[in-house]
Amino acid sequence: MKLSITAHLDYQFEAQADVLLQLEAAEIPEQVVEHSNLAIGEHAHFARVPGQDMIGTRIWTSISGRLTIDYSAVVMINRIVDEGLDLAAVPLHMLPGETVQYLMGSRYCPSDRFHDFVTDQFGALSGGERVIAMRDWIHEHFNYVPGASNADTTAVDTFVSRRGVCRDFAHVLICLARASGIPARIASVYALGVDPQDFHAVAEVFLGGEWHLVDATRMAREGAMAKIGIGRDAADVAFMTAYEPAYLIAQEVTVTHLG
Repeated sequence: MKLSITAHLDYQFEAQADVLLQLEAAEIPEQVVEHSNLAIGEHAHFARVPGQDMIGTRIWTSISGRLTIDYSAVVMINRIVDEGLDLAAVPLHMLPGETVQYLMGSRYCPSDRFHDFVTDQFGALSGGERVIAMRDWIHEHFNYVPGASNADTTAVDTFVSRRGVCRDFAHVLICLARASGIPARIASVYALGVDPQDFHAVAEVFLGGEWHLVDATRMAREGAMAKIGIGRDAADVAFMTAYEPAYLIAQEVTVTHLG
């Protein structure tokens, strides 16, 4: 599948600000960036640095006043897709070293708080079957409500309120997977089917020796997502991290299917 992606950001800063951006589709084996263009308004500094686990890139920039960004790309998705996730969990003692950190609790994903729940609710299931059941349980019991969460909302908060946006749904699924002994991380993506269209966040679980994208909102399919970056939780994949107050003027993301 080939995706056409555009993103426009327009923010205002009152003071000189260091800004970390992560919004370019990653150059990785499962997807080919056939064309891309990034235009940033007047800035004092620009440097690309590797993303988490060397997946994708981040950009350091320094801005005074207005920050405008226009990004466009054409990305061919070559990902091996197993929509049913009919895959076994890898025994803990056989997990590759790079996956171990994604078994641990993190800032927004205190997975140790969910052990009893996953045992009671999903104890009869394992591997991909358990992941699909957890995804469907979240989709059935949670409401997608823009504005229902903020930068401090954790998976526990979302689990209690039963409402949130894509990052909140992903955080809960990540917690449930980690509490089940399945490595799980967050992935920022551009995806077809997201409504309202924006930067999207999904879970990525390690099953059958490979990572698989799973969207607990069920708005996007694994084969129709272009990965931007990955991390322990949303703190690692923000499209913009500003170290001074920033004020939104405009933001728009579009993703279309090119065939």
